[in-house]
Amino acid sequence: MEESAKILVVDDEERIRRLIRMYLEREDFIVEEAENGTEALEYTLNNDYDVVLLDIMMPEMDGIEVCQEIRKEKTTPIIMLTAKGEEANRVQGFEVGADDYIVKPFSPREVVLRVKAILRRSTASNFNEADAHAKNLLVFPHLTIDHDAHRVTADGKEVSLTPKEYELLCFLAKSPDKVFNRELLLKEVWQYEFFGDLRTVDTHVKRLREKLNNVSKEAAKMIVTVWGVGYKFEVDDV
Repeated sequence: MEESAKILVVDDEERIRRLIRMYLEREDFIVEEAENGTEALEYTLNNDYDVVLLDIMMPEMDGIEVCQEIRKEKTTPIIMLTAKGEEANRVQGFEVGADDYIVKPFSPREVVLRVKAILRRSTASNFNEADAHAKNLLVFPHLTIDHDAHRVTADGKEVSLTPKEYELLCFLAKSPDKVFNRELLLKEVWQYEFFGDLRTVDTHVKRLREKLNNVSKEAAKMIVTVWGVGYKFEVDDV
C-alpha cells in the first residue's frame, strides 16, 4: 500500500532532504536519507525501497553513476532530482534506467504526486477493471507478459525490466498495431499531461528495445517507431 511505502531521499543538501522528508511523512511514508552517492548506493543495495529520489549532482558518486550501479542489481523505481541546466544529464539518467525526473526548484507537492504515481503504476496487482476481467497472460509469438508474476519472457528467457519499462510494454502490448503518440504515452504511462519531457518516452522505448534485443531480436522488433507519429506494438500475422 502507498501509505506504508519506504522512500529513500538522496541529496547532498540537508535542507532539501528535510523539506522532501517533511512532505512525504505527512502522507505516512517511511522516509530514510542519504547525503552522497556512495551512501545512497550502499543503502539501496542493502534495503528494499519502494522509490528512490536521487539527486544528480553529488559528491563521491553522482546520481548517474549511482543509478547505473543500482540497475545492475535492482529494478527499484528511481526519480532523479535535477537542476534546470542539466538537460543532458536528465537524458543520460533515463538512458541508465531512471523512471522519472523532477526539476529543481520544485514544489514539494509535485514530489509527493510523482511518488504516488510511481507507486500506483509499479504495483504488480494494480490493474484497471478491464484488465481484471482479461487474461493474466499476454502471449505473442516471441513474447509473454505474465501480469500475476509481473514477469516478461522473450523466447523463453526472462527480461529484467524497471517498473516503468514494464508499464510501457504492457500499455503498448494491450493494443497491438495501434499507434500511440508521445503525448498520449506520457499521459497514460507517466500519468501527467502538463509537465514532462517527451524524450522521457523516447529514452524508455530505447532501453526497452535494447533489453528485449539482448534476449530476442524478434521480440525487440515488435516495438515499432512510426516516424512523425509515435510508437506501436506490432504483431506478425504469420
